[in-house]
Amino acid sequence: MKHLFLLLLLLVVGTSFSQVKFEGVVKDSTGVGLELANIVAINQATKTLEAYAITNDKGRYKLDLEVNSTYTIQVSYIGMKQISETVETKEASINKDYVMSYDNSLDEVEITYEMPVTISGDTITYNADSFKNGTERKLGDVLEKLPGVEVNDEGEVEVEGKRVGKVMVDGKEFFDGDTKLATKNIPANAIDKVQVLKNYSEVGQLSGVTNNQDNIAINIKLKEGKKNFWFGTVTAGAGSSSNGELYLAQPKLFYYSPKKSINFIGDLNNIGELALSRRDIFNFSGGFQMPSQQSGTNISLGSNDLGFRQLQNNQAKDINTKFGAANFSYSPKTTLDVSGFAIFASSRIELQENSSVFYTDQTLGIPDENTQSNTKQKSDLGLFKFSTKYKPNPNNQMDYDILGRVSKDEQLNGTFSNVIGPINQFEDANPYKINQSLNYYYTLDEDNIFALSVQHLLQDEDPFYNAILENDPTASTDPFDDTAQGLGLDGTQVNYNVNQEKRVKTNQLDAKLDYWNILNKKSDINFTLGTIYSNQQFDSNIFQVLDDGSELDTNTVIPGVSDVNDIKYTFSDLYLGLHYRFKTGKFTISPGLSGHAYSVVNNQFGTKTTDNFFRVLPDLNVRVQLKGTENLNLSYRMQTQFTDVNQFARGLVLNNYNSTFIGNPILENSLSHNVNLSYFSFNMFNYTNVFAFINYSKNIDNIRNRSVFQPGSVIRSSTPFNSGLEDESLNASGRFQRRFGKLQASVRGSFGYSKFNQFINNQISVNENYNQSYTTELRSNFREAPNFELRYTYGVNNSDQGSRRTKIYTNAPAVEFDALIFKAFTFKTDYTYSRQTIDGNSNSFGLWNANLAYRKSNDSKWEYELKATNLLDTSSRLQNSNGAFSVSTSEYFIQPRFVTFRFIYNL
Repeated sequence: MKHLFLLLLLLVVGTSFSQVKFEGVVKDSTGVGLELANIVAINQATKTLEAYAITNDKGRYKLDLEVNSTYTIQVSYIGMKQISETVETKEASINKDYVMSYDNSLDEVEITYEMPVTISGDTITYNADSFKNGTERKLGDVLEKLPGVEVNDEGEVEVEGKRVGKVMVDGKEFFDGDTKLATKNIPANAIDKVQVLKNYSEVGQLSGVTNNQDNIAINIKLKEGKKNFWFGTVTAGAGSSSNGELYLAQPKLFYYSPKKSINFIGDLNNIGELALSRRDIFNFSGGFQMPSQQSGTNISLGSNDLGFRQLQNNQAKDINTKFGAANFSYSPKTTLDVSGFAIFASSRIELQENSSVFYTDQTLGIPDENTQSNTKQKSDLGLFKFSTKYKPNPNNQMDYDILGRVSKDEQLNGTFSNVIGPINQFEDANPYKINQSLNYYYTLDEDNIFALSVQHLLQDEDPFYNAILENDPTASTDPFDDTAQGLGLDGTQVNYNVNQEKRVKTNQLDAKLDYWNILNKKSDINFTLGTIYSNQQFDSNIFQVLDDGSELDTNTVIPGVSDVNDIKYTFSDLYLGLHYRFKTGKFTISPGLSGHAYSVVNNQFGTKTTDNFFRVLPDLNVRVQLKGTENLNLSYRMQTQFTDVNQFARGLVLNNYNSTFIGNPILENSLSHNVNLSYFSFNMFNYTNVFAFINYSKNIDNIRNRSVFQPGSVIRSSTPFNSGLEDESLNASGRFQRRFGKLQASVRGSFGYSKFNQFINNQISVNENYNQSYTTELRSNFREAPNFELRYTYGVNNSDQGSRRTKIYTNAPAVEFDALIFKAFTFKTDYTYSRQTIDGNSNSFGLWNANLAYRKSNDSKWEYELKATNLLDTSSRLQNSNGAFSVSTSEYFIQPRFVTFRFIYNL
């Protein structure tokens, strides 16, 4: 590793000293500098475009050229005559200004080479071929080479520090704009242009009256040869490992034409390559956004999914997946668009983990717990969406969407605890969800615009939980005896076989009507009338299966508590909002407020609890447009936060073998204040990208849990209540990125602070957490030479939990390398190392992957690839983390070394 870093450093130094600066100013005939003029340098020896630049607001440009070379310099600007001349470089820097004149002729101008980057208004267009070196295979490989664009390990895309919300291909949404599916599946050789659309608005009628500055979309323009034809790749592979035989099949097919598009992605493998993780699929919103999202009301519907143990970094001891996804769009006429997708995902996953949990407040007498667990998961999930957009004229548009999701999930977990003993847990669920949305936009005239948004959610969840714990009827006490007695279980059985059925039904309507009146070119006023109506029903029951197989309907002995729940919870919000927006100089100021009439009712065990009240919520947004690509944004929002039916249900609920929960029917709402300040800057002159933000949040009378641990045990019971205290959090993050010729360097850091009050065994303590993370990165983008990426992350997690303070240090270097060898072989490798230190004790692990591919030429139909993952045969990942009142160290087992050979056919 040390020699590799030294070799890359020498490569960087050698590159830096072999270049000469060519710079100056481009101006018009009056001497005024021209912003966004294009300058390209074409090497006459190789006949390739070697460098390019875009002038800044003063007309300055700068190119890095090779010494002792001859170039054709082309200078172009819209509406002016192109300048072309020959320049010879020596070893000294060259300073040269260009004066451009207006072009009144209608003759076509021959452009020999296309600019790698062009800017037109809010659209930045990248010519993909200008950034490729032949090692790219997917869209993500191309995007991460574009200046100002970042692709993280999860496949999410950021532009100038802002998250991309939608990906389109030739103007058509790709699986509803999902960035992960796009970056990992669209072939790199099909991409002609990448268009970054800033200030993006899906509804053109609202683009002038809504704040879209943070909305970014990407549109992929296909090469001409990829239109009206099927294209894509079909991959098949096999291999072996210590786990047995390996296989994979991955067809990825695409068809695009002016009127229709069809996409199909298939994936069948047992090597742990996930097209989408379970979390990704459940977060696949289909583009739905709540109409009341900006109203000031925040209502939680809760989650009753199974307690599925999440994969760490998409890795596990064993992963078998099946994935199929199809997406279509069709425009039978110019006024109507129809689109949709269907996704099926099936997985069989095994997880193994060893954990040590240390409770932070030693005065409470809670023993530390060591556990060994093995979990098997089965999940089959289906997701579909159908959308229509009808726009008969520029003044009318109607959209309708329906999104459905159904799943069948099971989880079997075997755990051994040094405190409780052996525990077997089984969970299953078959939930479904249907979400519908209707939007209508009407422009009466240039000064009056109306918008109606209605969304309906229907959801049914039915999680089942079963836990089997050992019991010795002859022993005076077993670790679970006190909990079993409280639940009313029969203590004469050999096992405590406790079961819980739950059913949660949710029906929610969210609607609003907006009216904008444009007062003049610099100001407008917006009135909003909206409502939220939510109805949830929650039923649960606990019963025991006896040794003879019969069932015992338990009856808890805790005073005032039942093991049965039957609750109806209704929430409604009728609100009226007023927002005024005006522009003055560089400032855009948008103050607003909304008045809300709230009603919260829960009805259970014959008792009805009602809370009706009125509240006014202010908000403010101030944006300072310092330059075209530099802005400062300040926002403030007051929110009323409401909880879900699970928190109100006063019957006893089993969350886990060591955790029971009793709701509180008299819970009230909490109030939050949120302040956010952000800064963005992107300089195309020197490709400097800077962003920073800071967010402060204060929650008043927040809902917290009061937890009581059984004496000498890790089993606890929790009840929510309004704390009457204040919880605070402060988060800050920033990144500085700059290109130096073919090198790109970046530094980013984040800091987080949170303070909340926790209640354990009737003792109140303050929990404070400080998190810091800093990452430096150096990346190259050579056309001919090999490319590399060096990255180093340092993190500190400092937590003060009651009577114990814990510090966790993380050091994580990483390196990636790729090279095109003899224009036919592509070699890629990456290595990551992580070391964590807690209380002076360190643990570490390293992961190394590599693959070698052969393709005779870029136009070849066939490609052959040898791919190896986890070459070091690392058996587990080691991780330290802290929770609300504990610190844990875990060993998480992952798949062994896999080696596969693959055939790839390019359509």
